[in-house]
Amino acid sequence: MPPLDWATLVGFVGMACIIAAYAYVTGKDKPDPFILHGTNLLGAALLTVSLLVHTNLPSLVLEAFWAAIAIWGLTKAFLARRKAS
Repeated sequence: MPPLDWATLVGFVGMACIIAAYAYVTGKDKPDPFILHGTNLLGAALLTVSLLVHTNLPSLVLEAFWAAIAIWGLTKAFLARRKAS
């Protein structure tokens, strides 16, 4: 097994963020969309950094969609909060 480099470690942190967000949304009755989508966006960004060093095109495309959906969710949450104010 090759040694772990910085890009792989960054990828593992990103993976942990996405898994934590999934566990969070599964475990909470009313999850906070800012926590959920913010954590997913951070995870996608960290995995993207890793994938730019260790390129895997299908995974890179997946992270682009993951980030786009997280940004969409954050935008909806910001708009809903502004409308409620």
